[in-house]
Amino acid sequence: MSSILYDAQGPRAKRRNILFTVVFLVALAAVLWWVFSTLNDKGQLEWALWKPFFTGTEAWSTYIWPGLQNTLKAAVLAVVIALPLGAALGIARLSDHKWVRVPAAVVVEFFRSIPVLVLMIFGLALFAEYTNVSSDDRPLYAVVTGLVLYNASVLAEIVRSGILALPRGQAEGAMAIGLRKGQVMRLILLPQAVTAMLPAIVSQLVVILKDTALGGAILTFPELLASANTMSGYYGANVIASYTVVAVIYIALNFALTSFASWLERRLRRGKKSTGAVLRADDVETADAGAVGKI
Repeated sequence: MSSILYDAQGPRAKRRNILFTVVFLVALAAVLWWVFSTLNDKGQLEWALWKPFFTGTEAWSTYIWPGLQNTLKAAVLAVVIALPLGAALGIARLSDHKWVRVPAAVVVEFFRSIPVLVLMIFGLALFAEYTNVSSDDRPLYAVVTGLVLYNASVLAEIVRSGILALPRGQAEGAMAIGLRKGQVMRLILLPQAVTAMLPAIVSQLVVILKDTALGGAILTFPELLASANTMSGYYGANVIASYTVVAVIYIALNFALTSFASWLERRLRRGKKSTGAVLRADDVETADAGAVGKI
């Protein structure tokens, strides 16, 4: 069956796709077998190296779980602060007032151009020099500061582009019935833009979760990856075994986050399709009175 976007495949195209699929699966199986055999030859698959993760709870309670808690703490704090800050900066960049639009653009472009690791290092120096934050808490504060400054700037651009992608008639129609600019943004534009922006926002949230590992690598922040590095010699567990477990945890967290976002996006789209705006008689009279007053 043909589609608007592409024509239906013919017999030769179907055979070619099947051939490519078989070749890819064979190549993938060969690579996996090579990895497995290499690890086995090097003794990396011995049970003694993986035993601490499957027998007993000391490895998890001493290293992995505390590291995971620190990772989630830093990520949640950064998300809670970066999301509203990014939305505010994105909306400010759309302001008609130059004294609001220009400073917001400068802030966004400045922090978006600096690597997040550099922001974390500057944050650590800032908290050490000008604040009374204890040395134990400084890495967490520095990691959250770097993540917030960078990702809020990126989220601001996502918000701005999502709003600009909406048809101009949405705002013009809302203003025609007497809504103010703030009401147009809050009641008309943002609710529609959120659904379109959700995949990009979730992708940035995944980046926030993964970038917490930079604090462990440079700032001695005891997050998940740093805890696995410390645990590499614990009870005979080596680096490959520890990092494999950490990688599986990261994959599970990111998969749960993207799955929730996909469910939320489908729910929002269904809600917009199944419901419509219902105006009461009072609303119509108020809108007509406002239009007449403007005339």
